[in-house]
Amino acid sequence: METELTPARWRVLRTPPAPGAWNMAVDEAILEAVGQKHSLPTLRLYAWSPPCLSLGYAQPLSDVDFEALQCNGWQLVRRPTGGRAILHTDELTYSVIAPLDEPRVAGGVLESYCRLAQALLDALNRLGLPARADSRYDLPPGTQPGGPVCFETPSNYEITVQGKKLIGSAQARRKDGVLQHGSLPLWGDLTRITRALRFKDEEARQKAAARLLERAATAQHLGVLLNWEDCADAFEAAFAATLAIHFQPGDLTSQEQERAAQLVAEKYAHPAWTNHIL
Repeated sequence: METELTPARWRVLRTPPAPGAWNMAVDEAILEAVGQKHSLPTLRLYAWSPPCLSLGYAQPLSDVDFEALQCNGWQLVRRPTGGRAILHTDELTYSVIAPLDEPRVAGGVLESYCRLAQALLDALNRLGLPARADSRYDLPPGTQPGGPVCFETPSNYEITVQGKKLIGSAQARRKDGVLQHGSLPLWGDLTRITRALRFKDEEARQKAAARLLERAATAQHLGVLLNWEDCADAFEAAFAATLAIHFQPGDLTSQEQERAAQLVAEKYAHPAWTNHIL
């Protein structure tokens, strides 16, 4: 049985839409500051401008169609977390950043995923989306694991509605603490991502797009039209209620802003990071 959580004070940040390299750098800068006890554990709610294709930490760069990215005006960034590609546009993105000794992220990846998933479920229920988080998924018949698109296949404790994946999340556990971030697509064409990725031929691209529509959805596809602010309100209220958090609204500290700018220049906007092969 889960031990009842003692109420805790966290910071909540709502940061304006920003380029992909900045968004990833801010999450890492907060992680460092939280680990050094310079900042409170943080729930950050944000968006992306311009649209950005993000790759998982170990995803091969060969998955990317660079010509298509340029033609569409989309950016590219590599996340510090695992998983596969996501096209960030028309969405709310959340990040949870806390030290390793924070009970809400304690244990292994799956244990903390399960705990945080309860808050995500509550947020979606508040928004009129009857979501669930299953502990185990099997690949559908004929599916090949390891495809380039993140939202094509649900994994442990990711959030589905009517059998379709709605929130995809990924986590990194470091000496500084835990970073989990994820995306809630609000509206738009989910298959746009297939135009930014390489496939062996056009038939394979079309099949990937069809699979994506079968297995994932936006809130609008599920009949709920949401705006970003209402979603942010629901996420904040759900994390507070489900995880016994008292939120303190805040801004990035000067230290976090300076470190984020450094991380943009030296890491997230630098080819040595984006192009690395593991």
